[in-house]
Amino acid sequence: MTSSKIVIAGGFGVGKTTLVGSVSEITPLTTEAIMTSASASVDDLAGVPGKSTTTVAMDFGRITIDQDLILYLFGTPGQTRFWFMWDELVRGAIGAIVLVDTRRLADCFAAVDFFEHRGLPYLVAVNCFDGVQLHQLEDVREALAVGAQVPVIPCDARSRESTKQVLITLVEYVLKMRRGAVAPSR
Repeated sequence: MTSSKIVIAGGFGVGKTTLVGSVSEITPLTTEAIMTSASASVDDLAGVPGKSTTTVAMDFGRITIDQDLILYLFGTPGQTRFWFMWDELVRGAIGAIVLVDTRRLADCFAAVDFFEHRGLPYLVAVNCFDGVQLHQLEDVREALAVGAQVPVIPCDARSRESTKQVLITLVEYVLKMRRGAVAPSR
């Protein structure tokens, strides 16, 4: 039995907590806090109407992929003021998922840069809110300026099967990189 750590990152309100919760076989640990008026000047809610909570530390879940592999999932907080925790959250991770909301694409640039600068394999998962993929995946790749070797795939963070496929794709990508079949992203 092997266990591995996966980090899920992306902008504020992109669906990281939802993704971890949709696939975790244990009750996920979340650090959701009610948003108060104190955060009104720092959290831009324009793209996420109705959002009333936010992750203030991390989300944690676990999934057994098969009899030989357990994945531990760590979701990062999305707001800039919590980014200081990212270095600790990625320690020991084999790879990362950058979850993207194409309506607010710029919110994920920091996550892409973070993983590229650390040489951590990652993929881009385009969260299809309401089941709608707004843009072609190659257009998203181009807009994010990620290399052709980085997987860019659609997902529905609410769907266990969709999220499982994202995790499997990431693990396969990491294994290919470790075998030298794929050049690192940089």
